[in-house]
Amino acid sequence: MSDTSTNVSQNDEVVSVDTFHWSDLIKQEDWLAVWIGFIVIIIGAISVLTGTQADGKWIPSFTFKAINFSKWGMGASSSLGSQLSQASFWFGLIRTFLVTGVLFSLGAKLKGQSLKQYIPAFIALFFLSVVVRLVSAEFTLNRYLEWAFFALIIGLLIANTVGTPDWLKPAVQTEYYIKAGLVIMGFSVLFSNIVKFGPYGLAIAWFVTPVVIIFMWFFGTRSLKIDNKPFVITIATATSVCGTSAAIASGAASRAKKTDLSLAVSISIIFTVLMMVFEPVILKALGVSQLIGGALIGGTVDSTGAVTVAGTALGPEAQKAAVLVKSIQNILIGFIAFFVALFFAKYVDNNGENAGRKVGASEIWLRLPKFIIGFFAASLVASFIVKPLAGTAAVSAINGVLDDYKNWAFVFAFTSIGLDTNFREISKQMQGGKPLVLYIVGQLFNIILTFAVVYIVLSGKFFPIPTLN
Repeated sequence: MSDTSTNVSQNDEVVSVDTFHWSDLIKQEDWLAVWIGFIVIIIGAISVLTGTQADGKWIPSFTFKAINFSKWGMGASSSLGSQLSQASFWFGLIRTFLVTGVLFSLGAKLKGQSLKQYIPAFIALFFLSVVVRLVSAEFTLNRYLEWAFFALIIGLLIANTVGTPDWLKPAVQTEYYIKAGLVIMGFSVLFSNIVKFGPYGLAIAWFVTPVVIIFMWFFGTRSLKIDNKPFVITIATATSVCGTSAAIASGAASRAKKTDLSLAVSISIIFTVLMMVFEPVILKALGVSQLIGGALIGGTVDSTGAVTVAGTALGPEAQKAAVLVKSIQNILIGFIAFFVALFFAKYVDNNGENAGRKVGASEIWLRLPKFIIGFFAASLVASFIVKPLAGTAAVSAINGVLDDYKNWAFVFAFTSIGLDTNFREISKQMQGGKPLVLYIVGQLFNIILTFAVVYIVLSGKFFPIPTLN
C-alpha cells in the first residue's frame, strides 16, 4: 500500500507529504500514541478485572495506578512533609516514572529519536512535572487553579528567562504526550452520558458547538481577514469544545504549525483561568439557578478540570450539570477532527493549481489524526464491551487507575507548551491583535448562544426540568 500522509514537524513547518508504508504503524507519532494509550488501558483493565469485588467495589489484583499528590498545606488534612516521608509515595512516584518513561522512550525510539538524547531530557521533564504537581496540590492554590495553569507557568518562566536548553528539547513534545493522554481519556467518555442528560445535553453541546465554530471561522477569515486558516480553525475549536484537547485534534487535522498551536493554547488557558474564577461569581450575583448556571459553565469554560472547579463553586447541582454538558461536548472531539480534515482537504487546501481536483476517501483518511481512532476505540470498548460484561463499577474502577496516567501525560504536554512558547514569537503572530479579538468575540458569541439554548431547554418554560441524580 502506498498513499500519502502528513504530520506536523518539530519546527514551525509542516512535514512534506511522504509515502505511507505499513511500518508507519509503529513509527508515526499518531499511531504510537494509540499503542501507548492502549497499553496503559489494557494493563489498567487487567489490574482491576483480575481483582476482587467487595461491597460493589473492585479491588485491583496488583497496583498499577500512577501517583496522585494529596492536598497539603494549611487547611489540608496532611502536610507535604508527611507525604514525602511515606514509602508508598516514593514507590508510586518510581512506578509512574518507569511506566511513562519506558512507554514514551520506546515511542521516541520507534520515531527515530536518539535515546541518549531523549532519556535525560525526559528525566528533566518528569522532574519539572513533579514540581508542577506538588505546587498545584497546595491546598489554597488547588482551590482556585488547576495543575495545567502551573505547568504552563513553570514552562513559560524557563522559556522566557534563561531559555529552554537544547539538551531538554528532545523531550519537549506537546502533541506526542497529549495524543496519548487523549486515547486514555477516551475510555472515560461513555456514550451513556448522552442518555443521562438526554436531549438537553445534546441541544446545549451538539447544537451550539458547530455553530460557534462556523461563526468564528467566517469572522476570522472574512471580517478579520486572518490568512492563517489552520490557526483560525484551531482557536475556534479550542473555544467551542474543550481548549487544548480540541486544539490538538483540529490542529493536526488542519496541519497547523506548532506556533499556531502554542498561541491558540496560550490564549485559551489564560481565559479559561479567568472564566473559571469569575463566571460562577457573576452567575451567583445574577441569581442564576444552579442547573442553568452549571450547564452554561459546562458549555463555555474550555477545560474539563476548570469546568469541574467552576461548577463546584456554584453548587452541587451546578457541578453535575457542568460535568455532564462538558462530557457530552468532549465526545465531539473526534467528529470535529474528522470534519476539519475533510473540510481542509476538499476546500481549503484544494485551491490554486489544485482547484477542482477531486479529494478521495484515501486522502481524507490520511489527513485524519489517527490518535482520534484510538480515542473512539477506547470509548467503544468501555461503553459496549467492559460495561456490559463487567458493569459500571468496573469501568469506574478502571478509570480510577487510568485517570492519573492521563493527567501525567497532560502535565507533560502543558509543561512542554510552556517550554516551547516564546512571548516574542507569539507577539509576532498577533497580527495587530487579531487572534485576541477572534477569541474574545468568539467566546462572547459562545456565551450568549449557549445561555439562550440553556434557558430554552432548562428554564422549565418550554420543556420539563430534568432531575440530576
